[in-house]
Amino acid sequence: MDEIRLLDVIALTEDVETEGLRRGTVGTVVEQWKEGVFEVEFSDNSGSTYALAALRPEQMMKLHFRKDEAA
Repeated sequence: MDEIRLLDVIALTEDVETEGLRRGTVGTVVEQWKEGVFEVEFSDNSGSTYALAALRPEQMMKLHFRKDEAA
């Protein structure tokens, strides 16, 4: 599993019902609160934030947009 870092783009690997988010939803890591807890922002196509969620690494997967970054 890739290490999650600030500004990484991620996809949820499970539903987060408390925030109304479904598996596969894409967000951006905006803060690391403590080891193993990340604040992730979810925005619409116009850039407006519709959810913020504190997540553990096992709840998300890092997305890669360049071939040389992919595992």
